[in-house]
Amino acid sequence: MLINIIKVKKEEESILHNLMQFYIYEFTKYLSDLKLGQSGTYHKFNLEKYWVNQNYHALFIKHKDELIGFALIESLTETASNQVEEFFIIKKYKGNGIGKKVAIELFNMFPGKWSISQIEKNEPAKAFWRNVIRSYTNGNFTERIDENKKTIQEFTV
Repeated sequence: MLINIIKVKKEEESILHNLMQFYIYEFTKYLSDLKLGQSGTYHKFNLEKYWVNQNYHALFIKHKDELIGFALIESLTETASNQVEEFFIIKKYKGNGIGKKVAIELFNMFPGKWSISQIEKNEPAKAFWRNVIRSYTNGNFTERIDENKKTIQEFTV
């Protein structure tokens, strides 16, 4: 399966915003305060840090030439772990191993400590990340729930 992870260029920001509309739409079942704006779209994420800070990475996920998702990654610093800020694969490609393959490629791209969190109600995301991380680390990870009730898996690559 040919999967490519490609850095999003500043001039492609509108494409990323378009793709993020589908991501936000999927999140509405977990976060009831997400609402469409008067324009018929969801509020845009502020992506400025991805263009100006070298520790933030906006990445497109492509299958052959088709855009099928994105990942927003904060990479390791002296004081912070690598983090998956947002991760999305369109529904058509869910459940066939593409997400797992992409996640593993991301872990390999950014070696070091990782901290991955999911909101309380998003059981599919919790199951996905537990499965991927368990497989990738041979079970060598920790999981905790923080003060905001987010589930967090931590491990080192």
